[in-house]
Amino acid sequence: MAFRSESDGIAYRYRITVKRGQMIARKRTGIVRDPRYAGHCMEKNHPECPERLDVIYTMLDTFESRGLFLEITPRRAEKDELLRVHSPNHVRRLEATEGKRVYLDPDTITSPLSHEAALLASGGLCLAVEQVEKGLLDNAFALVRPPGHHAERDKTKGFCLYNNVAIAARYAQHTLGLARILIVDWDLHHGNGTQHCFEDNPSVLFFSVHRSFFYPGSGSLREVGKGPGKGYTVNIPLLPGFGDGDYLTLFEKILKPIALEFVPDFILVSAGFDIHYQDPLGGMQVTPKGFAAMTRSILQIAEHCCKGKVVMALEGGYDLEGLKDSVREVLIELADIQFTDPLEIMATADRKKMSMVLWRVKRAYKRYWKNLDTDSDSGLEKTPPLLDRMKECLSQMLMYMKN
Repeated sequence: MAFRSESDGIAYRYRITVKRGQMIARKRTGIVRDPRYAGHCMEKNHPECPERLDVIYTMLDTFESRGLFLEITPRRAEKDELLRVHSPNHVRRLEATEGKRVYLDPDTITSPLSHEAALLASGGLCLAVEQVEKGLLDNAFALVRPPGHHAERDKTKGFCLYNNVAIAARYAQHTLGLARILIVDWDLHHGNGTQHCFEDNPSVLFFSVHRSFFYPGSGSLREVGKGPGKGYTVNIPLLPGFGDGDYLTLFEKILKPIALEFVPDFILVSAGFDIHYQDPLGGMQVTPKGFAAMTRSILQIAEHCCKGKVVMALEGGYDLEGLKDSVREVLIELADIQFTDPLEIMATADRKKMSMVLWRVKRAYKRYWKNLDTDSDSGLEKTPPLLDRMKECLSQMLMYMKN
């Protein structure tokens, strides 16, 4: 935690360590939280439910967590902030849902208070970005809903009303004057709305690891961006069954080299927890420790490139116990309460499976990023045998037919 005082116009920062039980926070980690997010309630038994935040907020109020994180009270997003990402028709359509229950698409419904929650989600994330950029916080996690990464310029989609992360990225550039933004999306589902917002823009690098042949159907290796933005969209679609070591291999061997070459001024994370091994919508095998290691990998990139400036936004995650445990691991990693070694987790990867994935990804992207066009002594990046490549193609075809 830090306190600020000013003398003769010069700000001085005094840092203290916050202790709760055995936990010691060495970084000022902010959390966006507000009871008004519970006002968004689509329908009974819908997976994107208010209880998702209830379990997280309850965890934060336990004795060992209370006071470790600095709370950020959100503000509503301004209309001009929304219009940097969404069309005027889209904003008017959502404004018209205030006080009503409206079926916007097969997955997305509003309740009377949904629009206010959506404005607070986008605005709260923008406020967190501002406080981190101004040095009032070291990093932050916006524990908000509804999620946002599926929302397109002119339509809602997949539980999402406004695209929170895209709005925050535009805010960081247009209002705070930042040049280059890295967006990391580890949600189970591809962030179609975020990709489409920035796919022709070389000032925003969008990196997504997601389940292939799954909702919303986008995010193939061939989708690398458009025009001047070619190479700045990095998609890694995966078949079901990938776990901690596999994800960390992709973060360390693909994300980190590209990010260090891009050198972002700020990092935003679409943090979806539906890749948790117990998630009802998932199929992946990531544990809370895997989420901690992915967070540490991103923090290491941020320390190297942008003075540690990272802000995360909650996206998916529908197993309540898994969501709570995983968010806790991410938060204590952000606050430097614990240090999870990404390389230690990476060592648990399925080497044969990851050799194939790395070969495919590097073949698609090394023309855009010279850091990928290097050999490694790990043996993971070598061209797989022809038989293994044929088996991989068959697996992909079978999964495509199944879905």
